[in-house]
Amino acid sequence: MHSRFLSIWFRHLTTDRWAIKRPELKGEPFVLAAPERGRMMVKASSPEATSEGIYTGMVVADARAILPALRVFTDDPGLKDRLLKALAEWCLRYTPVAATDAPDGLILDITGCPHLWGGEQPYLENITATLKSKGYHVRAAIADTIGTAWAIARYGKSGLIVEPGEQREALLPLPPTALRLEPGILQRLEKLGFHHIGQFIDIPYQTLRRRFGEALSHRLDQALGTGHEPLQPIQPLPPYREELPCLEPIRTATGIRIALERLLKSLCKRLSKEGMGMRTGIFRGHRVDGKTEEISIGTSRASHSGTHLFRLFELKIPSIEPGLGIELFTLEAPIVEPVPEVQEAIWHTPGNNRTAIAELLDRVAGKTGMQCIHRYLPQEHHWPERSVKAVSSLDIQPDTEWQSGLPRPLHLLPEPEPIEVMVPLPDYPPLHFRHKGKVIRIARADGPERIEQEWWLQTGPPRDYYAVEDDNGARYWLFRLGLYGDGKPQWFLHGFFA
Repeated sequence: MHSRFLSIWFRHLTTDRWAIKRPELKGEPFVLAAPERGRMMVKASSPEATSEGIYTGMVVADARAILPALRVFTDDPGLKDRLLKALAEWCLRYTPVAATDAPDGLILDITGCPHLWGGEQPYLENITATLKSKGYHVRAAIADTIGTAWAIARYGKSGLIVEPGEQREALLPLPPTALRLEPGILQRLEKLGFHHIGQFIDIPYQTLRRRFGEALSHRLDQALGTGHEPLQPIQPLPPYREELPCLEPIRTATGIRIALERLLKSLCKRLSKEGMGMRTGIFRGHRVDGKTEEISIGTSRASHSGTHLFRLFELKIPSIEPGLGIELFTLEAPIVEPVPEVQEAIWHTPGNNRTAIAELLDRVAGKTGMQCIHRYLPQEHHWPERSVKAVSSLDIQPDTEWQSGLPRPLHLLPEPEPIEVMVPLPDYPPLHFRHKGKVIRIARADGPERIEQEWWLQTGPPRDYYAVEDDNGARYWLFRLGLYGDGKPQWFLHGFFA
């Protein structure tokens, strides 16, 4: 059987992820930037920004000169590696052998897999269509070798399948950079007039080695299949799952509790040994009539305390309908995280406020749902919507202190909402404003507080904020974007005070 490889290229990996997390960025030109030698440099460019001539490695100031409306966000240098690892794990549903191909690709060994999807073409289409539906811009190709699949995915026709043994013909029209060569070798090839692989592929290897060293002939061997190229697949973590078969079908709540306690004891023992804790747990009961009963929990911090986890599950045990009886119980922890070393020692220690808070939040979440609980930490930004960030764990500590010198609303809208105002003089607060068709008359006001744009992220007019109160005592946070005399400024509602 021929070995077959699939190369997937994520053309805009990190900016696609940003657009997935923030749907308002879809279709908008933006870049991710980071400081480098005293200048802000573009580290990733969205498809819309790339189409305007903005590319990775460009100075942000030059990019703004090309596109003044360009939005700039801070780059996370570890995001690419995390995304590729997560995407490789996702691809394990298509093949047992998946590897990351830094900085922006994946390599899958698909030998013996495509027939499960009806052949290589529907297999390839299924993978690429699913990734595109998630919001990623991808190109992919299948070939006998990693090198040829990589080359076709980036420089050939997207979605191309190179038939077994035909990698040489597929490589001929491609540029030398498709062989993954170093810049110095590419420059020498260009000086000699070699613009396509077909122009030098038949030159004797001894001649190529004297002129270009071992790297060129080595890459040719790998692409053609005459040289070995190792693949380092990711190692999927073993699932955290325990099973408990029953000699007799269980029909009582007491029996279900005993089964849950036994499963938790086994699973928490393994979690504790590996230094991990449960963040989500799923308890299932498989009934004799073929139906499955299921309850799940979530925790605000990783835990391997059987006592605490049992209390969370116990709240939902009454919802289990055993019917004619349950013959198999399973307990699974699909999401786990490392547990701080001190947790085991202090879990039952009186006065441990953080643990008590975590337990309280978990119980509240068990009754109302995790979506009802949110935690926010401060960030070092003046722009209000950037000054806080949502976190999912109590163990994450703030990097800076909360600003307490100026009033801030308890409820900050995720995006400022436009309003119509009646203003007597340029620097005065409004007399009344209209929001979503409702006219609100202002009795008292305080301000303005001017907040400038953060020039290293984006440029534009300042905001002048006013804290205002209506006749009924309701208080609002309004701001004017821009100055009178410099065009027509706009007014927005940004939050509500308690």
